[in-house]
Formats: sequence, C-alpha cells, structure tokens
Amino acid sequence: MPANHFEEFLAEAVVPDREPGLGLGRDELYGLYTSWCLIHKAQLQSPDALWDALAEHGINPDSNNLSMTGPAAADYIVASAPPLV
Repeated sequence: MPANHFEEFLAEAVVPDREPGLGLGRDELYGLYTSWCLIHKAQLQSPDALWDALAEHGINPDSNNLSMTGPAAADYIVASAPPLV
C-alpha cells in the first residue's frame, strides 16, 4: 500500500494530545483505522502494516499521545458503543 494511504489516515483521524503515553492503544488505533477505511472506501490493511507505518512516522502504538478526531472518530465511537436496548 502506498505510504500516502497511512499518511492520509494520520492527517485526518488523529491529533496529538498533551499527555505522552496516554494516547490510543493498539485496539483503538486499529478500530479507528478500520472506520477511516470504511468511510473512505479504502482497502483495509493488516494490523502489522499499520504498526509498520506508524513506526515509520515515529509513533509507538503502545505509548503515544494521539487522540481521535474527525468523521472516523465518530464512526468508531458509535460502532464501539454497547447497544442501549
């Protein structure tokens, strides 16, 4: 997958937060990435491909300061919420 696929994801779906180490975990990052791919009709890549792309951008999926943002964040939150019934 071209690098710009993951760069677009990072540009559109995450923002740096203030507290290093309190960011998104692996499950949240991949879930957010999945939502982003669905919204953009982009081909979903494996978790390992995402981790490699994050590493290339100096982002540790286990310790970062990223927060969700944008439409993919809203989709992920709604999709992850337990049913109300």
